[in-house]
Amino acid sequence: MIECFFDCSSPWTYLAFHNLQPMAAELGVEIDWRPILVGGIFNTVNPSVYEQRATPVPAKARYMKKDLDDWARHSGIAITFPPKVFPVNSVKAMRGCIWLAPQGKLVPFADAVFKAYWSDNQDISQDAVLAGVCESLGVDPAAFLAGIAEPAVKDQLRFNTEEVVARGGFGSPTLFVNRTDMYFGNDRLPLIRDAVLAAKEPA
Repeated sequence: MIECFFDCSSPWTYLAFHNLQPMAAELGVEIDWRPILVGGIFNTVNPSVYEQRATPVPAKARYMKKDLDDWARHSGIAITFPPKVFPVNSVKAMRGCIWLAPQGKLVPFADAVFKAYWSDNQDISQDAVLAGVCESLGVDPAAFLAGIAEPAVKDQLRFNTEEVVARGGFGSPTLFVNRTDMYFGNDRLPLIRDAVLAAKEPA
């Protein structure tokens, strides 16, 4: 089992979301997708992210843009950075992931939200944008907006965020192999592959 705690507001998480799926399928392991609010993590245990955004190191920022472009090209997806709205309030989108999970539509919804924000430069905090995503997936927008306002949905997003912090997470994506072996970021996927293969070996 691979657990993936994720927020659609992160470009590196878009890469991991895209790249993890074929790897897990190849390895024959399930992915437990756990929607979170990365802003809640930053507020709790990693406020230095805000300081870096306010006073970036120019050389590091230039390299990060190159690194992101390189990874996007390598992964075959389009990422616009920064998008016109950044950072974005992703709370409705992430609640949507939770509400749609029992319907088997978490992955296609999250994929469409990632694409809308990072590839198509749309503001995923807006109801109209999320409604368009829903319509593309055959989900009733009115039912969606009512569903994400349900207390149980709101509570689950908060619980997921609190859980990953309690387990040592400090950003998105945070991934676990067999619940205790933690990894952070898209570039750790080769290490996750090794961990899964090692776990599959006979004792």
